[in-house]
Amino acid sequence: MSEDLLAYCLAKPGAWQDEPWEGDVVAKVVDKIFAFLGGGDSIGLKCGRDRAEADELVHVYPDDVTASAYIGRYGWNSVTVGGAVPPDELRELIDASYDAIVAKLPKSKRPTV
Repeated sequence: MSEDLLAYCLAKPGAWQDEPWEGDVVAKVVDKIFAFLGGGDSIGLKCGRDRAEADELVHVYPDDVTASAYIGRYGWNSVTVGGAVPPDELRELIDASYDAIVAKLPKSKRPTV
């Protein structure tokens, strides 16, 4: 897991680190995960509203982006860190995943910026 990516995730308003499964670090906002960081050399992110949207990124980076196990059908992808996805685009994907999760929170629970 990249400490830089973890720090980037945790710098988001209301973000906090959790380890719901042993050795599997995640970044959450309120009680919802927006980044899976415990998967070795990859990060799990919400990359679309559904599988079709998330597959757009898979088509661009077929060797470094795959549908996440179990939750891929909901638009989650596993993105290889240090692969073909440029670091600035990876940060944009983290931002988009965070924004998508925050948007689904009740307004009363959304973090204030």
